Amino acid sequence: MLRKIRLTLAIFFWLLITWLLVDFTGTAQAYLGWMARIQFMPALLSMNLVVLLFLVVLTLLFGRIYCSVICPLGVMQDAIAWFRHKKNKYSYSPARETLRFSVLVVSILLLVAGLGWAAGLIFPYSTYGRIVGTMVAPLYKLGNNALAAIAEHYDSYAFYSVDVWLKSISALAIALVTWLIIAVLAWRGGRTWCNTICPVGTLLGLVSRHARLKVVMDADACKNCRKCERNCKAACIDIKNHQVDYSRCVVCGNCLEQCSFGALSFGFKPMIDKENAIYSESKKKQEKEEKKESVDEGRRAVLTSTALLASTALLHAQEKTTDGGFATIEDKKKPERKHKITPPGSVSARNLQSHCTACQLCVDSCPNDVLRPNSSLKNFMQPEVSFERGYCRPECNRCSQVCPTGAIKPLSIEERSSTQVGHAVWIRENCIPANESKTCGNCERHCPTGAIQMVPDGDGYHKNDRGRWVDRDNQPIDMNAVHIIPVVNEEKCIGCGACENLCPVRPFSAIYVEGHAVHKEI
Repeated sequence: MLRKIRLTLAIFFWLLITWLLVDFTGTAQAYLGWMARIQFMPALLSMNLVVLLFLVVLTLLFGRIYCSVICPLGVMQDAIAWFRHKKNKYSYSPARETLRFSVLVVSILLLVAGLGWAAGLIFPYSTYGRIVGTMVAPLYKLGNNALAAIAEHYDSYAFYSVDVWLKSISALAIALVTWLIIAVLAWRGGRTWCNTICPVGTLLGLVSRHARLKVVMDADACKNCRKCERNCKAACIDIKNHQVDYSRCVVCGNCLEQCSFGALSFGFKPMIDKENAIYSESKKKQEKEEKKESVDEGRRAVLTSTALLASTALLHAQEKTTDGGFATIEDKKKPERKHKITPPGSVSARNLQSHCTACQLCVDSCPNDVLRPNSSLKNFMQPEVSFERGYCRPECNRCSQVCPTGAIKPLSIEERSSTQVGHAVWIRENCIPANESKTCGNCERHCPTGAIQMVPDGDGYHKNDRGRWVDRDNQPIDMNAVHIIPVVNEEKCIGCGACENLCPVRPFSAIYVEGHAVHKEI
């Protein structure tokens, strides 16, 4: 019963938090945002004392139940190990205490040094977030686009298409390598990553030694068949000495199910009903065969539907490369900025650097496609703002609402629209009206704060009492006879990037946003 309850809760948490990480509509965040905030490291970095106290009390009561139910990376390892259809596939191995505590100390030092992204390489939630955000989210969006194409065929708009693009090759490579390492370890040894590398597992292992409820072994009832030891994915059951290493036990319940002699129980002390513990081997075999048949049918259905979605998406996927079928559209390129632009709510580049573990949740949740993983070593894979594919709309505060670590603090819409993350800089050499006898004014028209104004190029021009441009002699000027150029009021500019994104000059805009190391409120 313990194993069935644990499996039900684990699958429930795993599926929902995965949906939270891939959802781009904001629906999942509205209902499931708390699931990211109850993860151990995000709660620790954001100093969420209520969640930390809850997790500590939970571990003191039940042991490392967090690792087998709430942690998505732990459940992913169980899923990978499950595909290895082999009985008695594990064995007891002594705890590698030196390695475990060395990794824990190094991760703490990295956090103290302000290198949150480096520590995030081994933190479970951020690791899982990168894997899902870079490897699973694009497939989820392709499936959505396939459904959108099908719905559009039937004059329905229940789904809408979204762009699928590679935001960072380096982040994808890191996620893929990490997944391969964890997958190999899980395939061969079950929870090897959790019990040798994961610093959260090490910390909770210290607490779980004193858990009230735990797996208890009755040495007198044990027949030394070793089935519990060989099916323990935490490799923590030592049948030779009839001991369980509670610092590594994740309370999965596998051992309880395997024991046919009533030698194992979960409680305060050995309370075993041997008569109920012994059951028919033939009945057990029959149940497993029925379960295997149902699982195989489920797999075939999933594979068939996945193949259908993928083929449909490929048929309808196409990239816009022309304007009206004639002019080739050249992609915009990111300008060189003295200071990277950090998301609204991050307060400063330093705060983001020290608190962000690069889980990619904000990057994948951004509806405007302005967030992407940073490629610099100092802020590797942490979010930065860039405007090649959109601009940061003043009415959007999604990234500040989804961040679980406090790297991006929650902002209201009003606070967001008055937060200055940078300011616009005009480049005369690139500007069309400054160099050609053409009018533009795109930056002025689309500036949401009115920080850009088009003025005559030259000295001596000013506005009269009626708001018209005149020369030194207060004579009205012909606006078509002079160059009209943009002037930026840095005090009103919030650095939203509308001007940079909507500037028609390519590949480098005639106006771009320079980031601020510390955000301001205007």
